[in-house]
Amino acid sequence: MLRLLFYLSAVITLPGVAAVRTDSSSVFNISSCPIMFYGQKYEEVYVNLTSENIVICFNGFYSPQSRGDCLLGPKVEKAYFEVHERSSLLEERVHENVRDIKTSMNCYVYFELWREESVAQLSITSFERQAALKLNLFLSDTVDVDVLVDNNSVDALTVTNPSDYVYNVAYTDISGCRDSGLAYKAGTVVNSVPETCLSFICSETAVLQNSTCGPLERCQGNGSCFLDAICTVTGPTVIDFFGHLDFVKDRCVYSLLNIPSVSDFQVLAKFQERRRKDVSFLDSVTLEVNGTHIHLKQGGIVLVEDTPLNLNSSAQVVHGLQLSKDQTGVTAMLQIDDLKITIFFDGYTGQILVEGPAGPSLQGLCQNSSEPRLPEYSSTSCETQYNDTEDHFINCTKITERCNLLKEAPFTSCPIDPEPYITACTDTLCKYPAVDGLKCQFLEAYVKACSLFSNTTLEDWRSKAECPSPEAFCQEMTCSDHEFCGEKNDCEETRCFCRPIFASKYRERNTLGDPTVCRRNTASLTLAGCLLEDKGIDYTFLHLNDPTCRGQMNERTHMVTFCFRSKRCGTEVSVNNSRIIYKNTITNKNSFSDMIVRQNQVKIEFSCYLNQPGIKSMALRYKDVMMPESHSSSTPSLQHSTRLKQS
Repeated sequence: MLRLLFYLSAVITLPGVAAVRTDSSSVFNISSCPIMFYGQKYEEVYVNLTSENIVICFNGFYSPQSRGDCLLGPKVEKAYFEVHERSSLLEERVHENVRDIKTSMNCYVYFELWREESVAQLSITSFERQAALKLNLFLSDTVDVDVLVDNNSVDALTVTNPSDYVYNVAYTDISGCRDSGLAYKAGTVVNSVPETCLSFICSETAVLQNSTCGPLERCQGNGSCFLDAICTVTGPTVIDFFGHLDFVKDRCVYSLLNIPSVSDFQVLAKFQERRRKDVSFLDSVTLEVNGTHIHLKQGGIVLVEDTPLNLNSSAQVVHGLQLSKDQTGVTAMLQIDDLKITIFFDGYTGQILVEGPAGPSLQGLCQNSSEPRLPEYSSTSCETQYNDTEDHFINCTKITERCNLLKEAPFTSCPIDPEPYITACTDTLCKYPAVDGLKCQFLEAYVKACSLFSNTTLEDWRSKAECPSPEAFCQEMTCSDHEFCGEKNDCEETRCFCRPIFASKYRERNTLGDPTVCRRNTASLTLAGCLLEDKGIDYTFLHLNDPTCRGQMNERTHMVTFCFRSKRCGTEVSVNNSRIIYKNTITNKNSFSDMIVRQNQVKIEFSCYLNQPGIKSMALRYKDVMMPESHSSSTPSLQHSTRLKQS
């Protein structure tokens, strides 16, 4: 006893309500600091001091036959009870030692337990829906506290001080949940149905919740969830993994998919305008793997960096990707650990299917429609917005009826929600003409998504929707960056068209190409191949005054350049005062046989001059005249001239 009295000064006395002593049975009101004990809220404590134990119960005095919620402690001579407000120091200690408690402390109930040779302190801390015990001991002794729920032991605290100079502490979480009369600790499974992956859990914050597979997952029937999600990008629209629809309104490059835990892998999408300046379309898909860029382009063209890759229906492994191609488009497959990624692109629609164990986080436009564009891959002007004239020939009512076919059989057998596809279809086709296969593009995208996601085949949908057999548009046709491939007539023939933003600078000047370039003794004129085709002109029929001098088309840009040196290619040389003028003409005269052809006659004059006696200055002018044939007098003529001067 002298040893105990000597150490009384070590007992921490905390400010609060005056301590109440008990050495028998007592009831204490704790409504000012209610305790959540395994999911049950209590506002009273019942204290029994028996010949063997002290028992602190929450639902009545302890009896071995009762279903008590209690704390069963050692034999004590007396006990002191207090209720205290929040202690920042105690709160900090609980946060450090009880993993699942992260909220702020409200208050705590304090018991001081006096034994023959030691003193123990028991604190019951309240954290809203959670609670924790702290047990500490003064002087050498061992103290055990058993945690009982319905008179069943669910936890225990033990503190042992091997000497009078050691001060040990123990903590435990008494938060939890109850179901069907049973108690469950926070973070444990209460019940589960493996066939549906439905589980009832006691959450880490001691709330009873049900849990099932996430929105991107499917149940395997054995209690495990499987990541299974598809993203569709078609036209200006993105239908992400969650089925949310968004529209891309610029001509930038975006990340469709990347996995933070996997370095050197990314799927990129580039958007470009086609027939209208104010509507952007998915133009190409790039797979970035281990620093190598594999470009999937329109027409089934695949480039590894800038090198074309020949593919067929047999998979070819390229930088870890399995690449194959058939008449419908290009498919790329990649296995990352247990995660399987399938990418499909037909030149107009891109789709990404992700399959594998649940867990890895995904990023990109397919995961979050607010993902930013990638400026390092985009042009500086890609965000510029344009307006275009409204197309009054579009019948939006009929378009809506057609898009709503997705609500009817056989499309109804697909497990994918058709609504975002219907909205994408109507919103796009109510402002953009249904050409270049766009009439069936959104239906085709939905059918392909069904096939990839659920292996569902929709029978006879093409006859119902009047869509042609599956074949990627513009197969093997290569267009330049300022062109796109589209239909040139109702016979489904295709060609490369100028993108309207590129063509606008020429159409505003009523020209077919760039100004003449004059050098020391040469002149050249470059025309846009797609602008020539717009006017029904086949560049292969064009030549200079000398029919053997023909234009050369750049295979990458599809720009056609005509060039002549002085006194060659039928160049006409004349002198006007101090100038020597060199003139030639681009024409298709004499390029036709006697058969009837549907070609406009062309005459484009361009010239350069030199000042005498030396080259003091250079100037140029060219005159472009489109001369219609007699049977096509309605063909408009273009007349324009440009005069440049350079020293």
